[in-house]
Amino acid sequence: MNFDPEIFKSYDVRGTYPDQINKEVAYLFGRAFAAFLRPPVVVVGRDMRLSGLELFDGLSRGLLDSGVNVIDIGLCSTDGLYFAVGKWGVPAGVMITASHNPKEYNGFKTCRQEAVPLSAAEGLNLIRDIMQKGKFEPIRAKGRIVQREVLPEFIQHILGFIDSRKIKPFSIAVDAGNGMAGKLIPELFKNLPCKIFPLYFELDGSFPNHPASPIEPANTEELRRVVQGQNLDLGAAFDGDADRMFLVDGSGKLLGGDVVTGLVAKKLLEKAPGSAVVYNLICSRLVPETIKKAGGKPVRSRVGHAYIKPLMKAQNAIFGGEHSGHFYFRDNWYADSGVIALAVCLELLSETGRPLSQLAKEIDPYFRSGEINFRVVEQKEIIGKVAQRFADGRADREDGLTIEYNDWWFNLRPSNTEPLLRLNVEANAPELLQEKLAWLQAEITA
Repeated sequence: MNFDPEIFKSYDVRGTYPDQINKEVAYLFGRAFAAFLRPPVVVVGRDMRLSGLELFDGLSRGLLDSGVNVIDIGLCSTDGLYFAVGKWGVPAGVMITASHNPKEYNGFKTCRQEAVPLSAAEGLNLIRDIMQKGKFEPIRAKGRIVQREVLPEFIQHILGFIDSRKIKPFSIAVDAGNGMAGKLIPELFKNLPCKIFPLYFELDGSFPNHPASPIEPANTEELRRVVQGQNLDLGAAFDGDADRMFLVDGSGKLLGGDVVTGLVAKKLLEKAPGSAVVYNLICSRLVPETIKKAGGKPVRSRVGHAYIKPLMKAQNAIFGGEHSGHFYFRDNWYADSGVIALAVCLELLSETGRPLSQLAKEIDPYFRSGEINFRVVEQKEIIGKVAQRFADGRADREDGLTIEYNDWWFNLRPSNTEPLLRLNVEANAPELLQEKLAWLQAEITA
């Protein structure tokens, strides 16, 4: 059958349902995934998206028809899927999700043994090519499907990163965005003395309240209002598949993923002094500065788990963090988990006895735009034009365009999943930030 090869992105497969992603495409993907990796068994999980069960049916049928056994872990978070692959020693896993994308999207995040991700360069493009050929070896015997629960084991694994006896009885608002955190968070906090104020814990892939994309400030407005209005200690927001997490301090201020990266790195480096910590090149300058002050070795990376995880492994890094709310842990098979990051932050808050706002202020003297998206078609041409306009700065092209000056810097990069340019700007003063941001916006939209 024909399918749109554009669903294959840099580090996952993603498209709109049912025109780009449907049961037939899922079946073909299952056949090709099996032909490429030749695993005897695959763990398959899915989030709460409305098309998830249909895609599971197609995908699992493709695997079974290839002679592959399927472990169905049902509704789960993406970090729960990675845990299952790593903990159970399974040779491959597929998570049916489109993460933070709108409700009409769905797709596949994939990994091989020990939760090592497949990327375009590391397998996904080859799977695409196999799908396009559409020729598969005959199988003598079909695979079998079994169901298995992962959540109880995953909860114990999360708790293994902290001393739960130290955790103080914080009051925490959690916005699950109708995503998988609504299933995960209640089970975790049965083991901790905190009081949870739940927002949108009902699993609903139509996202009736707001998009499950907490990196966009509009989607955390209610969370921030609840934390401030009810005088809570902090808030946490998760994306649809619950692998990303953002924090809100007691004043209702949303903290960037880079601030959380700095806080988690600081805590983990107490336990493993001198370790490497990986951060992506969009993170604030506060991140390498905090890592150095904590006695660690900062290591810069391109954006995305397909780049960060191998680099962490090569450096034996204890931790890695991204501005987008992805946090990676060496003792979690180098996979990302927002809920582990939340647990580590709760331990840090408990030990210091200081509010989150104060801990953040101690490591963060900078001012940032946050990620601003521009819907454009001619991405390369615009990046080239911006590079010429700011040719007097220190430039690198490792991931999009980064240009640095002593008192400010920016990165402009194309999205790997949507027709967008993503802009991040940071400066030493708020006035400087607004001035440079206005210049950049004028250049990009001209």
